[in-house]
Amino acid sequence: MSKFQTNFLLPLTFVLLYGNGFVATKYGLENISPMAFLLVRFFIAFILLLCISYYLKVSWPKNIKEYIHIIIAGVLTVAVFSIGVYVSIDLGVSPSLNALIIALQPTFVSILAMKLLSERISKRHWFGLVIGFMGVTLVVMSKFDYSYNYGIIMSIFALAGLSFGNLYQKKYCSNMNLFSGGAIQTLASALLVLPLMFVYEDVRFNFNIDLVYAILYMSVAVSIGALSLLYIMIEKGEISKVSSMFYLIPVCAVVMSYLFFDEDIDLRVLAGIVAVLMGMALMNKKGKSRE
Repeated sequence: MSKFQTNFLLPLTFVLLYGNGFVATKYGLENISPMAFLLVRFFIAFILLLCISYYLKVSWPKNIKEYIHIIIAGVLTVAVFSIGVYVSIDLGVSPSLNALIIALQPTFVSILAMKLLSERISKRHWFGLVIGFMGVTLVVMSKFDYSYNYGIIMSIFALAGLSFGNLYQKKYCSNMNLFSGGAIQTLASALLVLPLMFVYEDVRFNFNIDLVYAILYMSVAVSIGALSLLYIMIEKGEISKVSSMFYLIPVCAVVMSYLFFDEDIDLRVLAGIVAVLMGMALMNKKGKSRE
């Protein structure tokens, strides 16, 4: 894989797929309850990944220990993260505030990677983290709403799942096949969501074309496409630098909301986008460092 693909094409595609997921989620939750949405999404992704694995005759985990590691990474990265975000949005927390909380992920992961994976984090990288976070804050600060305390807790729950899941994936699942591993992780996530659906919610379901588009997008583009790209980047790069991609996701979400929901983009938003891009450039800049 070329440097252009690794350093530009993969991250850009990941951000676009993942960022558009906020739009698809908003569309979907207008017509279906969150756990039911997740159950259908995970089950469709599982069936597709299983078929791909069978057709391509890919490798599967060799022992129970490998299965357990893949399941744990998937439950954290896929299930816990998605449950937190979906429930938070269902409780009234705006996608923009959700995006800001999730944008803490690069800082959180950089600290954990330094402690758990012994990655060296340069001063330039920390400076980029600060600039990037300031940019994200500018992008979404006008949309804050602190009245949904439980929803905000669920967003933090999602952040923790995503952060620890990425680290666990890097440490224990580096040899995981994307298709067979993805099938295992989406099935495990579906099995976790199933009982929660009956405990947490009164299932609602309003079948229409918006719901079909939302489910297909989240099942194929996010659960298969975006997550596969994320795992490829985690395998090939430092987890602290890979996580910096998440600074661009709320920016993408705001732009997509402008295009699909006519939300305003003012000078503060534009300044925030510039700051995010500057922070990203600093965090991913090549070169020797003496820090």
